[in-house]
Amino acid sequence: MPDAPAPAPGALPLRARTLPATADAVVIGAGIVGAAVAARLSESGRTVCVIDRSGPLGGTSAAGEGNILVSDKLPGPELALALRSKLLWHEFAARHGPGLEFEAKGGVVVAHDQAQLDALGDLANRHRAAAVEVTALDPDGLRTAEPAISPRLAGGAFYPEDCQVQPMRAVMAYLAEARSHGGTIVAPAAALGAVTARTGAIAGVVTSAGVIATSLVINAAGPWSAEVAGALGSALPVRPRRGRILVTEPLPPLVRHKVYEADYVAAVASDADELTCSAVVESTASGAVLVGSSRDFAGFCDRVDMRVLAEIARRAVSLFPFLRRVRAIRAYGGFRPASPDHLPIIGPDAVVPGLYHATGHEGAGIGLAPATAELLAALIDGQSPPVAPAPFAPGRAAIAAQGPASPRP
Repeated sequence: MPDAPAPAPGALPLRARTLPATADAVVIGAGIVGAAVAARLSESGRTVCVIDRSGPLGGTSAAGEGNILVSDKLPGPELALALRSKLLWHEFAARHGPGLEFEAKGGVVVAHDQAQLDALGDLANRHRAAAVEVTALDPDGLRTAEPAISPRLAGGAFYPEDCQVQPMRAVMAYLAEARSHGGTIVAPAAALGAVTARTGAIAGVVTSAGVIATSLVINAAGPWSAEVAGALGSALPVRPRRGRILVTEPLPPLVRHKVYEADYVAAVASDADELTCSAVVESTASGAVLVGSSRDFAGFCDRVDMRVLAEIARRAVSLFPFLRRVRAIRAYGGFRPASPDHLPIIGPDAVVPGLYHATGHEGAGIGLAPATAELLAALIDGQSPPVAPAPFAPGRAAIAAQGPASPRP
């Protein structure tokens, strides 16, 4: 998650005062996924209108760490999407320059004991078979990569392809691209319902700012995607999964990579409603160190629990003992959009023609946004997508079996 609010490269795209009467596409949600989708669709000459209930960066993307990771993806559809997205992120960063704070700094995954190290080695072998770059680290290699790390760790693995970006800057840059192609950003404007044709297809969106006629709507509302889907006549089992993070005082550059415990991957894939924590530590351009992470299903409750923060801190100190002497200056969190099978939901709605979804990425929305936008645009245009779309289809069995989701745990 970002350590401080930051403007985008250039000025914030100006918001329209009024809703346009018509648009070729309406994107609901001005976070990283919605912004990337808007930019991609506008490239093809479509007039795109982005609406958001609270405005750009009013939700999950403003509370993200900016992870662009392959190391935490299990081999399969999501890893394929992540590898494609990594390439698109490098292209995007080349277009926008250093203002994005994009860093291809790599990630280090660490094991506390031999059992964790063996499991990490097995996963690394599976990653190599899927064309992911990874290097095993013994204790000496681990300390060479991260000199300040605890000498008690059994070893780890280095993933040079892992990257990080300042998420708020990235969202602004995507919205700026969409606006440069004629897109409109209207906020605050919440989606309240759908205008439908006799066939049942989307013909417009009823919003808190008025009605806009369109035949194409993209639900990119993140943790609020289930609510939006219901308002538009469909259902989507996306639940908010809460996360917390600590931010330290500015420090010298003592953490060189994104560093996290080997059990972080299991925490991401867990279906448990109760709290899970796994240490994730990384430095930022400002010098602050971000310390996470936690996961639990608690609806949209944003109450700060000091016990959770204490557990996050304890686990981080087990990786970097110097953190015991460092002050945490603030803590905050957000809500990740979680799907039942831990895969994003990307593609046409199974019930409402003209409605598409781009959600359910949980904590991987920043990293997967460019490839999500590319895949969705290909499906809309009837083109062959660069990754297989079926595992992400809104109508897949894992989604259809769940039905609508309540935000309550």
